[in-house]
Amino acid sequence: MDPPYTPLASTNGNGINGGLNGNGALPHEETGSAVSFDSGPFRAYLLQLLPPILGASHDDIESMFDDEFEGRVARYAGEGGGVVYVVKRKDDVEDDMPPTYSYLLTSHLTYTPANSTTVALIKRGPTLDPISPLSSQLHILNLFGGDETPYESLHAVVSNGVKPWFDAFVGARGGGKDGDTKMGIPMTKKKFAELELSLLHLQQNVEIPETHLTIHAVIQKAVEQAQASGVRPNISHIPPKLLNDSTFLNTLHAHVNTWIKSIQAVTKLNRDVASGTASQEINFWLSLERALEGIESQLRSEEVNMVMDCLRNAKRFHATVSFIADTGLKDATDNVHKYNQLMKDFPLNELLSAPDLDKIQEALVLIFGHLNRKLKLSPYPIRRALPLVEAISRDFNDQLLRILTSHRLLYTPYETFERLLAQTATIFRTWDDLIKEFTNVAREVTRKRSERFIPIKVVAAHGKLQERMRYLREWRKQHEQLAVMTGPTKGLGGVGMDVGGMDMEEEVKEAYEVMKRIDVLDVSTDGTEIWVTAENAYNERVARVENQIISRLRDRLGTARNANEMFRVFSKFNALFVRPKIRGAIQEYQTQLIDSVKQDIARLHDKFKTQYRYSEAYHMSQMRDLPPIAGAIIWARQIERQLLTYMKRVEDVLGKGWELYAEGQKLQSESSAFRKKLDTRPVYDAWLHDINRRDMGVNGRLFEIVRLRGGGFQLAVNFDPQIITLFKEVRNLLWLNFQVPHAITNMAKDAKRVYPHAVSLMETVRTYGQTLDLVESNKGIEWLVAEYRNEAQRMVTRGMNIRWDHFVSQYDAARYVSSSDGRDNRHIQFVREFASVVSVLQDKTNNVIDLYKDILRAVEDLATCSYTTDAFSELLSRVQAAIDRLNLEGYANLDQWVAELDKRIEGILLQRLSHVIQVWCSEFDRTDDSDSRRDPLIANKRRGDKRYNEKFLEGSMTLKPIVHEIRIQNQVIFLDPPIEYARQTWIKQLHDWLGIVCRLRRIQSSRYEIGLQMQGATASETTYTSLLTHFSDNTLERPFALVESKVQQLKEYVAKWLQFQSLWDLETEYVFNRLGDSLAHWQQLLTEIKKARSTFDTTETQKTFGVCVIDYEQVQARVNAKYDAWQRDILSRFGVKLGNAMKEMHASILKARNDLEHHSIEGLVGGGSRRF
Repeated sequence: MDPPYTPLASTNGNGINGGLNGNGALPHEETGSAVSFDSGPFRAYLLQLLPPILGASHDDIESMFDDEFEGRVARYAGEGGGVVYVVKRKDDVEDDMPPTYSYLLTSHLTYTPANSTTVALIKRGPTLDPISPLSSQLHILNLFGGDETPYESLHAVVSNGVKPWFDAFVGARGGGKDGDTKMGIPMTKKKFAELELSLLHLQQNVEIPETHLTIHAVIQKAVEQAQASGVRPNISHIPPKLLNDSTFLNTLHAHVNTWIKSIQAVTKLNRDVASGTASQEINFWLSLERALEGIESQLRSEEVNMVMDCLRNAKRFHATVSFIADTGLKDATDNVHKYNQLMKDFPLNELLSAPDLDKIQEALVLIFGHLNRKLKLSPYPIRRALPLVEAISRDFNDQLLRILTSHRLLYTPYETFERLLAQTATIFRTWDDLIKEFTNVAREVTRKRSERFIPIKVVAAHGKLQERMRYLREWRKQHEQLAVMTGPTKGLGGVGMDVGGMDMEEEVKEAYEVMKRIDVLDVSTDGTEIWVTAENAYNERVARVENQIISRLRDRLGTARNANEMFRVFSKFNALFVRPKIRGAIQEYQTQLIDSVKQDIARLHDKFKTQYRYSEAYHMSQMRDLPPIAGAIIWARQIERQLLTYMKRVEDVLGKGWELYAEGQKLQSESSAFRKKLDTRPVYDAWLHDINRRDMGVNGRLFEIVRLRGGGFQLAVNFDPQIITLFKEVRNLLWLNFQVPHAITNMAKDAKRVYPHAVSLMETVRTYGQTLDLVESNKGIEWLVAEYRNEAQRMVTRGMNIRWDHFVSQYDAARYVSSSDGRDNRHIQFVREFASVVSVLQDKTNNVIDLYKDILRAVEDLATCSYTTDAFSELLSRVQAAIDRLNLEGYANLDQWVAELDKRIEGILLQRLSHVIQVWCSEFDRTDDSDSRRDPLIANKRRGDKRYNEKFLEGSMTLKPIVHEIRIQNQVIFLDPPIEYARQTWIKQLHDWLGIVCRLRRIQSSRYEIGLQMQGATASETTYTSLLTHFSDNTLERPFALVESKVQQLKEYVAKWLQFQSLWDLETEYVFNRLGDSLAHWQQLLTEIKKARSTFDTTETQKTFGVCVIDYEQVQARVNAKYDAWQRDILSRFGVKLGNAMKEMHASILKARNDLEHHSIEGLVGGGSRRF
């Protein structure tokens, strides 16, 4: 009975393998503990496993179970042993005897040609578990051996076992490309591919025979003795008798001949490059170089030198002199070394290990880049290079097949399929381009080497695959169009189970299934036959679907009312018209469609006949900065493109060869004639001729002076606008693939270089001119901006000496020298400085114009504002604030400018003063009974400008009358207040009116520096009082004259009242005595008294003199009473005087009467009359 299983890990605290020695064997003293592992199940497992694998009987296997078997199994089952090998080794027997084999179990593997087969038993865990089945704990790997190298076996294991298993696991796990990248899976795949490739290379390599030079034992011994003695070996170390021994020398001579033959076997080695792969050719030359280097190192050894010395010593020169030449080693080494300039670092592995199509394309570029570059340096024959490229083509073909086959093209979605095949087509185009380049290099190298002419032609191994891929892509495209059109979402989806009860969508799918079952990339003869057979079966199924589509399509075309509806049907089913059967069914509708296309072409004719300059496109081109010639060419090409679109529409509808029909031929000829008219080459040639005829260039001075038509001169930039148009034309024409001559291109480049500076200068000069116009239109600001204007003129003076040539010649230097360096291009610096100066001038001018307008508005308002201190002060403070801002911003000539402005303000204020004096005089001169009577001049002015006077008379612009009382006190008549008070009041009112203006603060230009100017300098006048001295006429005298006149009137009137003081002052007797007895005097006095009574004997109590009132109410009654008393006294006295006089006269008359009565008449008549 077998002992029970014991876990191996429990046999020792450190594991069963803790006591292993360095060779993996157990020390003898520990064997007992190891043997305790029961190897019975393992032995039974091997007896069942190995006979079928190794092709051996049980008895043969039993020979493997020797005394050491259990120890080996115990070590293997423990932690230290990872693998054990079962080796089937061929025994050495006679040739005529059948082969026999021996079997060995070992943990150390050694390789000998006698090894027939090796089976590796690999543990999956650190130890073997006796409880679990061994089949679940072991990997079994069969490694074949034999006379051949094991490369084939290892390559098969990696390429057909390990790598597919890894790919299947990664593919099943999924996770996306990003997840793979993070896990390093692409790198692992690449390493697998490189390992597979390396094994394939080893398998394909031509084995270079190893050359070992045979050394005579005497020579070997002599060299060893010399080396042991530490001296250089020479023939003295050989016994002298041997040096002359013919047998010994003949043996050496024979050895040398053997050397020559073995070396020649290597130096004359060659291979047929047309057979095998490119890697074999590359590895052959690299291995050959290593073999030759090994031979050279052997020939330089001390043994070989001593052999040659012995032969030379024996005078056998024919064996030594031509030794190197006979071997051909030097020439072969030089040749191989030169060839390996091409072979070293050859990037073929990039192609052979490429995991996807992108890497294949990159590898092709690398390979041909290396090949073309190195062929010019290496003398590698072109007759070998051509088969090498064909071998690369075979490798390229194999890689493409490997990658494309892995994608299972017909099973992939159409988008993926199209992407893959488009990528493949791009790779084929890349190959063709690279082959053209290689062909040119090969021809050039052949010519330089003067080699015998050979046709430079490369037969690509992938030609059939390329053709199959192109055909497959077109076939899949047509199928996809058919599948889409018969799908449920397209126009034919509604047909469903139609005529014959056939489901078109299902039919198309079944037809496609036929093609999915075959290998579409098999381009061999058998594969092509299978493809043709499958395609015929596919076409038979699809033909039934096409018949239904044709029926449906003809129904729709028959119900179409016009060509547009037909085109709409065609556009819907256009994808199917590439199929010949469907195309043939719609040919009867060609007439209507051709008429429709003719109408479209006629509209294009009309569009072309309107000319580009009058089209909407011309204005759009100007908006998009397209120059005229390039714009016209683009416009014509757009019309041509539309024409081609219409032609393509006809081709799509009517099929290939439509131009062979009568109507189609006519349409084709018309479109061809129209396309000739649309040829833009004559436009370009005319432009080229015009440019060559002109003397255009970027030269001359920077500025020029232009004479204006209306007289005068103007500053302009000496830069032809045609130059700007030129470089824009050149830029667009190059985009349009026109070949512009080098001279014109250079001229355009020069123009493009200076264009930014020219535009900047033009803009600066235009701004400068506009600014000067602004200054001209605002004359008042010339002084203020004079400094900035002078600075701009100084910059213009500088620019007059600069030429455009400097910009062109120094442009490149300016690009690489930083502006911080003092060597910066001073001409470019000038453009910047000039722009900056003119910008400052513009800003300052605009700023001062705004301020000047504010000042002018305020100054103009001085003439119309209300006549109050607040109104005037507010306006003048606005003016002063603007002047302060001008002062703060540093404008020049501010003092003079402010002085001129002050004079203007003085003029306005002087007019206001004159007017206010006139108003004052008018107000002063009016009387109560004629309020409306004014000075005619003032009245007219007020009628003419009512608004003016409304504002002007705001406030208290009136003279209040002064009231004077005539009073009597202590029998003394006097005026209260006196007349001088009236004069003083009126003059004070006049001064107040004038003071509103005269007391205003003058504007000042230097308020920010006034504190400094006060020292040692007299302060300038700060008010407008001096305006009173500026009246040219007697304006200022008139109010004072009016005052004096009014005072004189008052005096005269008051004097009349003051005369009545005499009523109290005079004595009656004095008056009577003065009058005496003259009745005439008395009568005159009474008359005068009567007249004087009118002064006070009225109902009024006051007398008005306009701005003054004399109130005599208080004195009127008393004067009246006194006057009455005087009048009574004088009348009574006059009555007495008159009575006495009458009495005397009466007495005299009576006396005379009496006398007359007593005289006689005669006496009276004679002499009395004379006396009388």
